[in-house]
Amino acid sequence: MKKTDSVDYYIKTAWHAIARMYNHQAVKEDITTSIGFVLLNIDTEKGTPATKIAPLMGLESRSLTRMLKSMEEKGLIERVPDEHDKRSVRIVLTPLGQEKRKCQKG
Repeated sequence: MKKTDSVDYYIKTAWHAIARMYNHQAVKEDITTSIGFVLLNIDTEKGTPATKIAPLMGLESRSLTRMLKSMEEKGLIERVPDEHDKRSVRIVLTPLGQEKRKCQKG
C-alpha cells in the first residue's frame, strides 16, 4: 500500500499545513503558537488560576510552568495572588499580553 492510499497521510499533511500557518502568524508577533493559545485561555477580566490553564491545554503542569515563566519574562503576563485564597496564584494579562491576544483572535 502506498502512503497516499491511507487517510492518515492526508490528515497528517493537513495538520502540518495548519500548524505551519499558525506558527508563521505567531512568529510575526514574536510569540509561539503555544503562547498564543495560553493567551487565549486566560480570562481577560479576572485572570485565570495557574492550576486551571494546563488542563485546558492538555499540558503537563511542569511544561506550562516553563512557558509561563517565559511569558512573564516577555512581559505578557503577571502572577497575582488570588484575592480569596492567598495560596493560589492567578495569571493575568499585561497590556502587551492583551495586545498579543487580540492578534491571535483576529
